[in-house]
Amino acid sequence: MAEAHSAVAFSFSITHEGWDVNFDREVLHLVWSSGFRSWKKRLWRFQNSVKNGVYPAPLQSLWATVGILVALHFAGVRLPIGLVGMLLPHLPSTAFHWQVVACFTVALSVWLAIIMVIRYTLRMLLMYKGWMYEERGRGRSISLKTKLWLLLVKSLSGVSRPMLYSFQGSLPKLPVPALDDTVHRYLRSVRPLLNDDEYHRMVKLAEEFQKGIGMKLQRYLKLKSWWASNYVSDWWEEYVYLRGRSPLMVNSNFYGIDAILMHPTKIQAARAATVIHTCLQYRRLIERQEMEPILIQGLVPLCSWQYERLFNTTRVPGVETDRIVHYADSNHIVVLHRGRYFKVLIYYKNRLLLPCELEVQMQAILENKTEPLPGEERLAALTAGERTHWANTRQEFFFKGTNRVSLDAVEKAAFVVSLDDEPFEFDQSRPELLDKFGRVLLHGKGCDRWFDKSFTLCIGSNGRIGFNSEHSWADAAVMSHLWEFVLTEEAMLAGYGPDGHTIGEPEFTPPAPTRLQWDFNEKALAAIDTSFKLAQNLLSDVDLRIYVHDAYGKGFMKDCRLSPDAYIQMAMQLAYYRDAGKFSLTYEASMTRLYLEGRTETVRPCTIESAAWVKAMENKNSNTEERIALLQTACKVHHQGIQDAMCGKGIDRHLFCLYVVSKYLEVDSPFLKEVLSEPWRLSTSQTPHGQTNKMDLKKFPKCISAGGGFGPVADDGYGVSYIIAGEDLIFFHISSKRSCSTTDSSRFAKTIEKSLADIRTLFLDYKSSRQQKVKNEKKTD
Repeated sequence: MAEAHSAVAFSFSITHEGWDVNFDREVLHLVWSSGFRSWKKRLWRFQNSVKNGVYPAPLQSLWATVGILVALHFAGVRLPIGLVGMLLPHLPSTAFHWQVVACFTVALSVWLAIIMVIRYTLRMLLMYKGWMYEERGRGRSISLKTKLWLLLVKSLSGVSRPMLYSFQGSLPKLPVPALDDTVHRYLRSVRPLLNDDEYHRMVKLAEEFQKGIGMKLQRYLKLKSWWASNYVSDWWEEYVYLRGRSPLMVNSNFYGIDAILMHPTKIQAARAATVIHTCLQYRRLIERQEMEPILIQGLVPLCSWQYERLFNTTRVPGVETDRIVHYADSNHIVVLHRGRYFKVLIYYKNRLLLPCELEVQMQAILENKTEPLPGEERLAALTAGERTHWANTRQEFFFKGTNRVSLDAVEKAAFVVSLDDEPFEFDQSRPELLDKFGRVLLHGKGCDRWFDKSFTLCIGSNGRIGFNSEHSWADAAVMSHLWEFVLTEEAMLAGYGPDGHTIGEPEFTPPAPTRLQWDFNEKALAAIDTSFKLAQNLLSDVDLRIYVHDAYGKGFMKDCRLSPDAYIQMAMQLAYYRDAGKFSLTYEASMTRLYLEGRTETVRPCTIESAAWVKAMENKNSNTEERIALLQTACKVHHQGIQDAMCGKGIDRHLFCLYVVSKYLEVDSPFLKEVLSEPWRLSTSQTPHGQTNKMDLKKFPKCISAGGGFGPVADDGYGVSYIIAGEDLIFFHISSKRSCSTTDSSRFAKTIEKSLADIRTLFLDYKSSRQQKVKNEKKTD
C-alpha cells in the first residue's frame, strides 16, 4: 500500500556489484524537521525553566550584580563580608582573571540567595487570604493589614512580565483544615436534609469519629501535606477519575458550545481550518510560556499546572486503573470523518500550516469518497464503553501490527477533530435545535468522538463548532480558557473572505492527509460492537435541555446587591424544592488554584439559611421584607462558602482524603462511609469566562460561548451547568436520565425560569414598597 511504502525512509541491499541504496528524500526531510523542531522546543523549555527559576528577578539583574561586585572588589571594597577574599585562596592563583571568577561566583551565590528569599517571602505572603473576605465598594474600604499586604505582594512580584509558570515556585501548598472545623461545617451542611433523629445519629457518628480514628487519619494526612506538593490532587485524579470503570461518555466527559450568536462562515472546511490553527497557536503559547498566568485582581496568581496536559495528551485504559499519557511533542492531528480516520501533518519545513493551507487538507478529507474499513466506523465506541473492556480489547487487538501503528497516531495526536456530517443548528424560536446541538457534543453517535483524548474538536456541516473534553487531565476552567481564546481570536482577526473561505493563498501544496489503516478479525469486531451497544443505551437515556434565559441577567442581580452566582444558586434551590418536594445534597464546583497544583473543591449551596428562605418563599404567610432578608442572608452564607472553598477550608476534599487514608490503613469508619455514599442529586457548575485579557464584550458583544454541560451525576438527579453570558443573558445546560420517573430536564428548566421570575418580582415589589414608604414619610413631614 502507498501508506506502507511512504513509511520507509531508506533501504539498502548487497549485490555482486556492491551496495544498492534507496532513500526517500521527502521522508528523511520530515524526520530531520521533526528532530530539529523537537530540539528547538527543548531549548525553549530550558530557557523558560531558567527564567521561571529566578523569577521575579530578570536575568539582566545577574550581570548588574556581577558588575557591581567586580567594581567594588577592584576598588578595594571587600563586599559582601569578604567572601571574595575567602574564596581566592582556594583558586589556582590570584591573577586578574581568577579574581573575576571569584567575584562572579560570589555574585551568583548572593543573587540566588536574594531570589530565594524573595520567592519564599512571596509564598508566605500568598498564604494570607484575609483579602478575600473583605467587602469592597459601596463606601467600604479594605483594612490596613490588607493594604500593606497588597503593597508587599506587588513589590515582590517583579517588574518583568511573568510567563505561564513564573509563579509556580511561589505558590503556597494547600493547607489541611482542622478536623473539628471540617466536621462542624459538614454537620451544618446536612442539617436541612435530615430530620431530628437522623441528624442526632449523624452527630453521634461524627463525635465518635473525631474522638477515635479521625485524629490518627488527620495526622497521616498532615504528614502527606508536608511531603506532597498537594495533598488532594493526586488522590483525586487517581480515585475519582482514573480508577473509575464506568464509561467516560456522559458520565465524565463534558462539552462546550460555539458562540451561537455568531456564525462567521458556513463552510465546514474553512471553519475547521481556522479553529485548528488557533488551537495550535494556543499550544505554542503554552510551550513557549508566552501566555501570562491568570492573576486575580491583577495581582494574585492562579496555579498554571493543568495547562501542561491540554495538548498531546490521552487517557490510556487499564484493567484496574487508567493512566494519563502526555507526549512532549506532536506534529499531527487526527481527523475523523464518516467513520474514517486521517492523519494530518500540521507542520511543513518547520512552519505551522496557515489556515488556508489547513483548509485544503480538510477539503480533501471531505471530498474523499472511500468507505470505512470493517469495524472502523464504530471503532471510537471502545472509548465510550466500559474501561476494563476497552483495556482488554486494546491489549489483545491493538498491541502490535497495523492497529498499533494507527492507534499510536490517534493517541499521539495533538488533538482529534471530528468533521460531522450533520449541521449544528440554533434558532431562538426552536429550542429543540439547541438541545440537539448539546447532545451531539456530549455524546454524538457514540462512535464519532475519541473520548480518551484531552479534547475532540467537533465541526458541524454548516460550520458551527463545539468540543468534547476528557476530564481527568484538568478541570473545565482550563478548557474554557482555550475555548474563549479560540472564539475571541476568530472574532478579532476576521479570517474569512466574502465567500466564506479562509483568507490567503497557500504558499505550497500542503502534505496530503494519510488514511489510517485497521485490521479487525471477527472477535475484535464483536468487542467493538459490545461497546457500541452499551454507548447507544447510555446516550439514548440522556435527557438534555439547554434553557436560554434572556429576561434579565447579572445586571439586575448586581442592582440587588447580591452575588450573581449566589443569586442563581438560590434560584436553583427553590426550583429543586418545587420540582422534587424536598431538599437535596447539592454540589457546586469551586477551584483551589490559589494553591500549588490545586484543582477543585465542593461548595454546598443547600444550607440552613437557603432552606429557610425557600420555605419562606413557599409560605403564603411570609411577607416581602422577611423573604428579602432571608435571601440576603442565604446569599451571604453561600458567598462565604465559596471563599472558604477557595481558601482550602472546604469540606468534601478533606473528608475524601481522610477516607483514602482509612482505606490504606484498612480501618473502617462508619462516619466516612456514610459521608462518601451520599448522592449528589443536584450537581451544578458555573462556566467561567473573561479569562483572556483580549475579551472585549463591549466591542464584540456576541463573542461569547453558550457555555457547556455534562451528564447527571446521580441516576435520579440533575446536572446543571450555567454561564452568565452578559448583562441580560444566561445559558442553563440541564441533564437528567430519561429512565428516571422523578426527573425531567424540560420541567426543571421551566421551574428554574419561574423561580428566577419570582425572585425578580420579589425584589421589584420590595423596591416599590420602599419607594412608597419614602413617599408616605415625605407626605407626613
